[in-house]
Amino acid sequence: MRVLVVTNMYPTETMPAFGVFVYEQVQSLRRRGAQVDVLFINGKESTWNYLRGFAQVRRQVRAARYDIVHAHYVFSGVMARAQFRRPLVVSFHGAGEMFGWVGWLCRALAPRVDAFTVTSAEHEAELGAKGAHIIPCGIDTELFQPMPRAEARQRLGLPLDKKLILFAADLRPEKRVDVARAAVALLQRETPEVELLVVTGRPHSDIPLFMNACDALVLTSDAEGSPQVVKEAMACNLPIVSVEVGDVAEVIGGTEGCFLCQRTPEDVAAKLRLALERGRRTNGREAVLHLSLDRIADRILGIYGQVLVRRGEPREGQP
Repeated sequence: MRVLVVTNMYPTETMPAFGVFVYEQVQSLRRRGAQVDVLFINGKESTWNYLRGFAQVRRQVRAARYDIVHAHYVFSGVMARAQFRRPLVVSFHGAGEMFGWVGWLCRALAPRVDAFTVTSAEHEAELGAKGAHIIPCGIDTELFQPMPRAEARQRLGLPLDKKLILFAADLRPEKRVDVARAAVALLQRETPEVELLVVTGRPHSDIPLFMNACDALVLTSDAEGSPQVVKEAMACNLPIVSVEVGDVAEVIGGTEGCFLCQRTPEDVAAKLRLALERGRRTNGREAVLHLSLDRIADRILGIYGQVLVRRGEPREGQP
């Protein structure tokens, strides 16, 4: 199986966490035997790169005999749809794509590709297109695994006598760090040793240390698809307090020590208090092993196979 991945999110030296979940999926597909090339259209560097991307995709597809083109996010999907030589799979990654003119673009693109994935049932409903495959991005269960809290804090230089609540996200408006800060401020009135640890822009490899060093994760976003940070925290057995967004309710399920909350400082604080009073880790890892990178890669490869069978196209090397 030879695959061209087209994406406008991919890690760089200056942005090591940018689109790391796409990188991880590419690596997992390669481990499963797929030959994967990546065409990164860096729109952050220049919006003109999106216009250049149309020609880059066509040129790349002509240069090699790919079985499948797989685009991540709608802008990459539009550029990849400019070619019709090879079948196209598009992954829509976030509920944030569904708003305004970008949402209109997603809904226009979905019926015009050979297959598409969404991250959750909520995301599927917002897209409103039939035939979606609900496949969230996988998690690296080798990187994200439990370790002693004291060891993690020592490696990060964090105090041992604090109750640390982790907020790990880009500080975009929809992530609502203001709600998390207000909730922790309420907690601090009665428990001064509670602190909010805001982690953003750090290398992905650092995040498991923070998850193991902290006492709880908080997520207060207005919109999410299938937030990686929640699945990764589950893999580290970290207690979670989250608003009901994307597939969070499904992911945490009935995991003891994880709580859903309203998007108000008062309710976030109340649920964080419950998580901290419980005083121990969860068994969340068991609940997310089915979302490991390799298992998700197998599902993606299954979609590729369905597309090729439906189109009646031989794979490279077949008659």
